[in-house]
Amino acid sequence: MNFAQYVLRRLALAILSLVAASALIFSLLRLLPGDIAETKLGVGATSEAVAQLREDLGLDRSVFVQYGEWLGNALRGDLGESLISEVSVSGELANKSRVTLPLVLASAVLSLLIAVPLGLLAALRSRRLDGTALSVASQLGVAVPSFWVGVILITVFAVNRNVLPAGGFPEAGWADTTEAIRSLVLPVATLTLAQSAVLTRFARSAALDTLNQEFFRTARATGLTRIRALRVHGLRNSLLPVVSVLGVQVSTLVVGAIVVESVFALPGIGQMLLQDVAIRDFNKVMGTLVVAMGVVFIVSFITDVIAGILDPRTTKQ
Repeated sequence: MNFAQYVLRRLALAILSLVAASALIFSLLRLLPGDIAETKLGVGATSEAVAQLREDLGLDRSVFVQYGEWLGNALRGDLGESLISEVSVSGELANKSRVTLPLVLASAVLSLLIAVPLGLLAALRSRRLDGTALSVASQLGVAVPSFWVGVILITVFAVNRNVLPAGGFPEAGWADTTEAIRSLVLPVATLTLAQSAVLTRFARSAALDTLNQEFFRTARATGLTRIRALRVHGLRNSLLPVVSVLGVQVSTLVVGAIVVESVFALPGIGQMLLQDVAIRDFNKVMGTLVVAMGVVFIVSFITDVIAGILDPRTTKQ
C-alpha cells in the first residue's frame, strides 16, 4: 500500500466512523425519557396539542426516517434548528465555538510544547533526582482531576491575588481582546496541566525506549552526546507515540472543556451542551455531539497521516 492509498483509506475510515457514530447517538437520544413536545408546551398542555406539536416537529415518524432526513440535511451543512428556541444549530455552534475553539487549541498546542521537552529531559535524566522529580510530577498531574486544578487556580490567582478573573467571558467577545485573553488564561492552564502530564509520560516512555535501541548506542559510539544523538537520530522515533496519543487525547480535551467551562462559567459549547441535555433539546445535542466527534475524527486522521510520514512502515499495515 502506497502513501496515497493509506491516506484515502484512513479518510474513508474516519467518514464511515462519523456516520456510524451519528446514527448511534441519534438512536440513543430518542430512547431518553421525556417528551420534547411536552417540555416545549408546558405542564398544562392538552394531549391533542402535544400530539399536534409532535407531528409538526416530525417526532411521530420512525427513527430511521428521522435520521435519514437529518443526515441528508447535515450533508448539506444544515444541522437543523433548536427544538426549543428555533434558532439555527449551526449558528449557535459557530457562536459558542469562539470560546471553546481557542480554549481547546491553545491547550493542545501548549501541552505539546511543554510535554515533549519535559518528557525527553525526564528520559535523559531518568537516573537522577531531577528526572525522577519530573516523572513523579507528571504522574501526579495525571491523577489530579481537572476541576480540582481549576478550583485551586481560581483560589490562588483570582481570590487571593486578584490578578485574573475567576470566570465568565466579556459580553463584547473577542472585540475586547485583552479581557477575552485574560478570561481564558486560567481555563487554558487547567486543561494544559492535565494534558501535558499525560503527554509527558508518553514522551518519556518513548524516549527511554529509543535510548535502549541499537542505532542509538551506535550513534553514541561515534562520539555524539546523549542529547545530540537523541535529537539527530532518535527524535523522530520518540515523537511517533506522542503524535499518536495526541490524536486520542483530543477527545479528552473536548470532554475536559465541558468540565472546565462549567468551573469557569464560560459560555462555550460545553456549557451549552449541558443546558441542552437538561431541557432535552435533541437537535442541538445531536448537532453539538456530531461536530465534536467530527473534530476528534479529523484530528485522528491528521495524526495518522503525520505518523505515516514519521514512520513509513505504518502505511504498510
